Amino acid sequence: KCHSIGVRLRTCCGKPPFPDGGHGSPTVVGDRIYLATADEEREVQSVLCYDRGTGREIWKTDVHVGHLTKKGNKKSTQASASVACDGERLFINFLNNDAVFTTALDLDGQQLWQTRITDYVVHQGYGSSPAIYGPLVLVTADNKGGHDRPATPNYPSPIIHDVAGRTQLLLTGCDLVSSFDPLSGNLLWEIEGATTECVTSTVVCGDLMFTSGGYPKNHIAAVRADGSGDIAWEIGTRNYVPSLLVYDGYLYASTDAGVAMCWRCNDGAEMWKGRLGGTFTSSPVLVGDKILATNEAGESFWFAATPEEFKLIGKNRLGDQAFATPTICGNRIYHRAAEVEEGVRKEYLYCIGKRAPR
Repeated sequence: KCHSIGVRLRTCCGKPPFPDGGHGSPTVVGDRIYLATADEEREVQSVLCYDRGTGREIWKTDVHVGHLTKKGNKKSTQASASVACDGERLFINFLNNDAVFTTALDLDGQQLWQTRITDYVVHQGYGSSPAIYGPLVLVTADNKGGHDRPATPNYPSPIIHDVAGRTQLLLTGCDLVSSFDPLSGNLLWEIEGATTECVTSTVVCGDLMFTSGGYPKNHIAAVRADGSGDIAWEIGTRNYVPSLLVYDGYLYASTDAGVAMCWRCNDGAEMWKGRLGGTFTSSPVLVGDKILATNEAGESFWFAATPEEFKLIGKNRLGDQAFATPTICGNRIYHRAAEVEEGVRKEYLYCIGKRAPR
């Protein structure tokens, strides 16, 4: 059984919850937690650092002040990316002043550099997180302005996998399935496929990579990542926003519409499906041999990662709204959620686990 430990993480002990908001997941490194956030009223986009053990705020760095691009889907936020860390530096993407910027901070919150990636024409919003590979920080920013990629809106983060005998940066969306060399950026292979707007982070199984979307085409497809262009299987299931999950040769989903599903990776055979309930934005997370999935109303569901049958283990609720994917580290869950108190939305970061003995 999990118990809440300490207090809900706040800007300072005894002060109100932070007014800022966002959908980025907490990033846990050592004894610290890093979080991107935005105060839309003050038009400030920031990175927060908390003590992992106590929830005490260590520092807060304002990355952008003013010029928020307030357009797009009502569910989008001004801080939907997660912080990346290489152990020495922090990296974060923000959409500001109609452009995407990547900013590097040191571990004490001091800005090291900031790069303007590209102009960005907003359709739904922006939420791609930076990825670190070797000496590089990798950023995606597909949008209707085009540039080096098709001029269509698209939202996945860059994902690097060792698959089909080589290291590949895999991207879906813009009506393409694409593979790049993550160090040089050279195109390894590309086929028509997926759909126009994708959101999910790509997962792999054996020599297969999985695409899912969205808009305009609802689909889940298994594509051979060897450059052959072979689509092993495809189904019409809508899995637009939450990412898929692979475990022990099987593919799992908590779909946007609140249905847990399981397929066999190699041929797409449906093993089972079961109703969870609610609408899902955050992605399912594997914890041992169990899967944790949280809906937009803050309800979390635990079900078994097994192809044998849908087995709901338990459910609970924390907060009134949850869009960020929980982070699991050690024996604790770090969960970003919001409560609506007297009509006012207040965001919290919870740490859930067994209390340490005193």
